[in-house]
Amino acid sequence: MPGVTKDQIQAAREADLFAYLQSYEPGVLKRDGPNYRHKEHDSLVYVTGKRYWYWNSRGRSINALDYLIEVRGYGLVDAVNRLVGGDIQRESSYPKPAATRLPKKEPEKKPFYLPWVKRCATSAVSYLQQRGISSEVISRCFRLGIFYEARYKGEAVCVFVGKDDAGTAKFACMRGINANIKKDVYGSNKEYNFCYPPKNPGCRQVAVFEAPIDALSHATLQELEGWKWDGYRLSLGGTSHVALISFLERHPEIKRVTLYMDNDLGGLVNARRIKAMLHADKRFKHIRVGINPPRTGKDYNEKLLKVREQNKERQRPCRQKQAAISI
Repeated sequence: MPGVTKDQIQAAREADLFAYLQSYEPGVLKRDGPNYRHKEHDSLVYVTGKRYWYWNSRGRSINALDYLIEVRGYGLVDAVNRLVGGDIQRESSYPKPAATRLPKKEPEKKPFYLPWVKRCATSAVSYLQQRGISSEVISRCFRLGIFYEARYKGEAVCVFVGKDDAGTAKFACMRGINANIKKDVYGSNKEYNFCYPPKNPGCRQVAVFEAPIDALSHATLQELEGWKWDGYRLSLGGTSHVALISFLERHPEIKRVTLYMDNDLGGLVNARRIKAMLHADKRFKHIRVGINPPRTGKDYNEKLLKVREQNKERQRPCRQKQAAISI
């Protein structure tokens, strides 16, 4: 590997991630009882007793080198050079006395750019259709500029875009079509996560999901089952509440929040945590908060696929009868 040695890579892995965040990204640390959480990636927890970071949503521990590459989008050489450049200590006692803490420095931020749009989005459309998303929902996403196809490291990816109130893209996440790629575009602002807007202005409701696919699945289920509902469908991009809090701050007209988290232990616990947090915040006490996990399947995409399969089963006897009559 040009630019770095094996020893430097190993030293980068051994760098103290907690010390790095204290020095370069102090704003992302928040207390969670005796531990710490990452504000932008709520499932990333620093366990103080054992002095390591654990990524709950991925079920594994994470070191400083992993963090810069997987979370902040650095290349290997840049990440290693940043960690072993002499500013970061390999091992630091926790917590550090105030007098010996490293001086706070602002993290270097690269500008946010959307991935280059692939002119033909055949693969992305086919992918969403295989996931059960309706053609009308897909077409509306294209018209709104919140979904398109791109390439990442030679692989076709779906890009889901989050915009601010002026319509400027502030966030984007990529999901692999044929490869296991799940990645936020570097420089994305999680306060403006993917949101499928209502058809009519003046809506006072927001439905909250863990992923864009679930939000679009919910919109498709509305078409299939004829629900009379019109509201925002907001993706959190995981379990972090950053996007929801920012959305509610920008939309004081919202009167009802419904949490459509995954129907598993993590999703249900997170939904209850968000509900309690909103009730405890004076700014949001007027908002009614409900929890509505899918009754079938782990998430709303699994529910959509099961509903589509059930509809096919119901239609099959009708087709057989029509065929018998025609004979």
